[in-house]
Amino acid sequence: MTATHMPGLLHPPSGDMTPVELAVVGSIMDGFEPETYLGVVFYRPDGGCRMWHAWTDGADVLGDQVDGHALALGLDAADWLHIGDRHSTVSNRGRVRVEAYPLRPVLADVGNGVRSPEERRTGLRRVIDCAAAQTGQIPRPGLPGWPGFGPTLLHRKAR
Repeated sequence: MTATHMPGLLHPPSGDMTPVELAVVGSIMDGFEPETYLGVVFYRPDGGCRMWHAWTDGADVLGDQVDGHALALGLDAADWLHIGDRHSTVSNRGRVRVEAYPLRPVLADVGNGVRSPEERRTGLRRVIDCAAAQTGQIPRPGLPGWPGFGPTLLHRKAR
């Protein structure tokens, strides 16, 4: 069997990219330390994308622990963005974007009471208000809650 690779045009015979994406995510995970959460985004030629959540050894349990502490402390989406940005590394491999979050330092920040600066919180509120205005929705007061780093929160159904 021979395969021809043309960037953006590699498809398994069924047209389902899931097995290929899973293999790529598995390969990416091998390059990271234990206790790391990975957000892997595959950009498609049609402009769409698909995101996969992945956890290296121990990261699933630690991610749920981080989330439990964050929720108990009342942290929100602005705090999640701020703390995540303090520790993340972002890389691109062609049409694949990888965001890696080592969870031990994230847990330490949550435990030490690190919060988003007020100007970032205000900016996020402006983005939400603008999006609501453009879509004809009424924004809810406050900011969205902590989205999560662990599988329990990240895999819950959106409400």
